[in-house]
Amino acid sequence: MVQFDLVVVGSGPAGRRAAIQAAKLGKKVLVIEQGKRVGGVSVHTGTIPSKTLRETALNLTGWRERGFYGRAYRVKQEISAEDLRRRLLITLDHEVEVLEHQFARNRVQHMRGKASFVDPTTLQVIKDDGESLQITGTSILLAVGTKPFRPSYMPFDGKTVIDSDELLDIQELPRSLAVIGAGVIGIEYATIFSALDTAVTLIDPKSTMLDFIDHEIVEDFTYQLRDRNMKLHLGQKAEKVEKQADGKVHITLDSGRVVIVEMVLFAAGRMGATDTLNLEAAGLTADNRGRLSVNPETFQTSVPNIYAAGDVVGFPSLASTSMEQGRIAARVAVGAIAKEPPKFFPYGIYAVPEISTCGLTEEEVKQRGIPYECGIARFRETSRGHIMGLESGLLKLIFSLKTRRLLGVHIVGEGATELVHIGQAVLNLKGTVEYFVENTFNYPTLAEAYKIAGLDASNRMGDVEEKTVTAVSV
Repeated sequence: MVQFDLVVVGSGPAGRRAAIQAAKLGKKVLVIEQGKRVGGVSVHTGTIPSKTLRETALNLTGWRERGFYGRAYRVKQEISAEDLRRRLLITLDHEVEVLEHQFARNRVQHMRGKASFVDPTTLQVIKDDGESLQITGTSILLAVGTKPFRPSYMPFDGKTVIDSDELLDIQELPRSLAVIGAGVIGIEYATIFSALDTAVTLIDPKSTMLDFIDHEIVEDFTYQLRDRNMKLHLGQKAEKVEKQADGKVHITLDSGRVVIVEMVLFAAGRMGATDTLNLEAAGLTADNRGRLSVNPETFQTSVPNIYAAGDVVGFPSLASTSMEQGRIAARVAVGAIAKEPPKFFPYGIYAVPEISTCGLTEEEVKQRGIPYECGIARFRETSRGHIMGLESGLLKLIFSLKTRRLLGVHIVGEGATELVHIGQAVLNLKGTVEYFVENTFNYPTLAEAYKIAGLDASNRMGDVEEKTVTAVSV
């Protein structure tokens, strides 16, 4: 029996940040990871692989240069699955090395094995060689992440009908692909394969997608997808998926339409990876998707010494927010002060094109009854956009008419996940439209779109000197 101040189950973004934070506070910390290498889903099958795949696809296809040289332009004429995998392996090796070094220099112990509860303070760990040992922790943090939802009616075979984890191991790029599920993961992979010139069909029973994103941004995004001939079957459910003798897959929709493709990616949700933890022994219960309920301020479960953070607690399920959740949970667990993070955080969707958002959407502003105005800038209006050959891209700022404060920033287009941080800073510092109008931005840059959007909104709102603006809350 070995005693630790904090035992962390899982080494993904939440787990590793929690472990390092507790170690920096002088606590004895152990990380238990059941995978072959540390890093969790984020490093090995989720965040890092999908973003590496995206960057590789855009580079090898010459996607970013097609505004100048036409849609037929390609850097590499024949792109194989091995071309994509080669860069991925290099990236993953680097990520694992960095993480192992972080653990070593912060004196975080880590162990490979499968953990399950014996009681609220004790975990049974089965190592790969069959050795079993018990670990006790004054506090325990569950950062086990999620795994793909695999319904029994879907004929998964790892080749023609796959989930998002299996996608990374495909041997050949399909000529046609159907993606079932128009959530973030489904949309990211659908657009990446579309950039690889695979004929992509996106299927989802909901008539809309990305409902938490500002609708004007989604409309612009949807237009771009249709413009490059991606088929969107929204509001239609895949009732039957059948593999055929010729190697093709037939998908029958509830509308009666049949979609015929070489490969099907099922990406309709994920499950919390809690089924092997023996939660009952600790007095915990997961919901029907394997997720755990926590106090949103402390990430404490219903059992006082057990915490949970990351994707296993549900939305927003971002690597960035998971890291912060893990850090806060660790500080609370070891008795340190944990400050509440800023109210607004950025949400990034690494599709082609990227989408990123921070703050209130126009729909949320309307629901709250806040008088507002919007400013719009299109990337093609910027000199940098012309230099890059951008034909699309949109930045939208929403301001309060009463206080002139920025309420939300929403971007679709090249570099959206980087550009959003300017708006995030102004938003959390309670800046106004005058910041964008009066400040100088590097020229030529895409960031100049902020000034264009700020001027657009300011012109619609009227000169601030004509009004008495009071510093009241929105």
